[in-house]
Amino acid sequence: MSALTLRLPPRLSERRFVQLCQANPELHLERSAQGELIVMSPTGSETGLRNTQLTGQLWWWNEQRGLGEVFDSSTGFHLPNGADRSPDAAWVSRERWFALTAAQRRRFAPLCPDFVAELRSPSDNLESLQAKMREYLANGVRLGWLIDTETQCVEIYRPEQPTEICEGPETLTGEDVLPGFLLRLERIWGTCNRSRLSVE
Repeated sequence: MSALTLRLPPRLSERRFVQLCQANPELHLERSAQGELIVMSPTGSETGLRNTQLTGQLWWWNEQRGLGEVFDSSTGFHLPNGADRSPDAAWVSRERWFALTAAQRRRFAPLCPDFVAELRSPSDNLESLQAKMREYLANGVRLGWLIDTETQCVEIYRPEQPTEICEGPETLTGEDVLPGFLLRLERIWGTCNRSRLSVE
């Protein structure tokens, strides 16, 4: 999806951002660490289908393992640096999720997910998404995937390691962050007619 960054004086606070989101539930909004408002357009149908494949496979794995909680692209997280971000898919371990208070879980959870994934649609700026992935890393993500559906490349982000670039992979593993998770990319790449869910 394409995004528009609005610089609103004065700095948009977390409280006012939450109020803005509540007043405009039809909008997909994020807030940068500098208090800039980021307005994103709705995804196209094909991108929405691919995102559902990603989140669905992650959800199915988690249903089998019960190790945490899965979140879709409408979920906001309040990162330690002050930004409010909505990854296309995210996962948080049970321990970290239930360490939050009930009030914290009802709002934008004040943490960075253990795992995040971003899908690049044709209108997305690659450099902006890469900066977003680096922001997740700086705020504590343990594993991140930037999936470029146009080039069929995946950038894998891990703490204190160089970004790994995989060209045209058929699968991705969740490594030690999502043990046993295997993401099948055929449907995300658009190269098969039926998705297959798998837990190793």
